[in-house]
Amino acid sequence: MRLFPVAGRFALTRKLMEVHKREAVLILGATSAIARATAVAFAARGDALYLASRDEEELRRISADLRLRYGIEVHYGRFDAAATDTHEAFFETVVTTMPNLSGVVLAFGHLGDQQAARDFSAGAKIIASNFTGAASILSHCANHFEPLHHGFIIGISSVAGDRGRQSNYVYGAAKGALSLYLQGLRNRLYPSGVRVITVKPGFVDTAMTYGLPGLFLVASPHDIGERIVAALDKSADVVYLPWFWRYIMLIIKHIPEPIFKRMKL
Repeated sequence: MRLFPVAGRFALTRKLMEVHKREAVLILGATSAIARATAVAFAARGDALYLASRDEEELRRISADLRLRYGIEVHYGRFDAAATDTHEAFFETVVTTMPNLSGVVLAFGHLGDQQAARDFSAGAKIIASNFTGAASILSHCANHFEPLHHGFIIGISSVAGDRGRQSNYVYGAAKGALSLYLQGLRNRLYPSGVRVITVKPGFVDTAMTYGLPGLFLVASPHDIGERIVAALDKSADVVYLPWFWRYIMLIIKHIPEPIFKRMKL
């Protein structure tokens, strides 16, 4: 049974969009499952979007779908996190296209596998994708918003960065570095009124985690995307998703090292 007739639901959506102050949001890594869900959550509020990733054909499809379903302004462009020498020109294109840019969501990353612990060429790719590329593009975003005294940056890190575990410590180290970077950026930008939010998801049902052993309490990308956007209306600087991961990681972080080093996590 429907809670509202179709016409009533559309009227309610229009009313909510009128009340909400429209944002113009850049989503980096926009073809990932979490990023797509986040884009949908922004689109449902009536926000304009600029979607960026390496897969331009997929970006075209996602953009067309969002325009059709939500009637919003959507732009897209190619972005390669590893090609840091292209980041300045890319961001200038974004700002030229969307002069009213008000926020950025950093949603790209690369999990890799345990081979990265033994093969640095594999580990370097993980570090470049999850930290080096992120720090590069976020430096341009921060330099843009700081003198404007408004804007937001949402960086998607991971609970894996809270403590080094033998199963994925290269990925965890890169995400831990990203979390520290976002913390420092938050400290720098706070006086300028620019908000920086660190999001730390647990296990999410995505292509990156498909088939991995030992997964539990797996969340849907849809729920994570909605909660990422909802975080803008709350005061938390660091958001664990789902919420219970804050307490799971609190326990893991406080296991004494003599015991922890013997555990298979």
